Amino acid sequence: MKIHHICIQTDNYDNSLKFYKNILGFTIFKETKNFHQRAYNTWLELDSLMIELQTKKENQKLIDFSKNSKGINHICFLVDDVEEEYIRIKKLGYNKFKRKNNSDIYIVENEKLLKMIAPEGTIIEIRDTQMIK
Repeated sequence: MKIHHICIQTDNYDNSLKFYKNILGFTIFKETKNFHQRAYNTWLELDSLMIELQTKKENQKLIDFSKNSKGINHICFLVDDVEEEYIRIKKLGYNKFKRKNNSDIYIVENEKLLKMIAPEGTIIEIRDTQMIK
């Protein structure tokens, strides 16, 4: 079994689309306007990962993400070097990081990581080490 896609709802389509394209490197696979009461339903692709980015339905109010919500808490991407990725992201002008111990990059169980907050509130984690059994 493989993951087919992750669906993310947004009430700020332009900013979310720019984030996933410009900061994380996704490309638009398919963009559909006026999709089932939504302004947009867009498929984004990065390697074998697909994100379905969709706007809220007409007359719908989305609730802000909370770390106390049930369900998916964050999405994590593996990179070659967390510090190099951090520098790359900062050079692109993105600076919405979750800080821990007064730092954007921090250590959890001897592994460096950083967390960003996407425009719609999704927590994006970046690591440079694989899971080891």
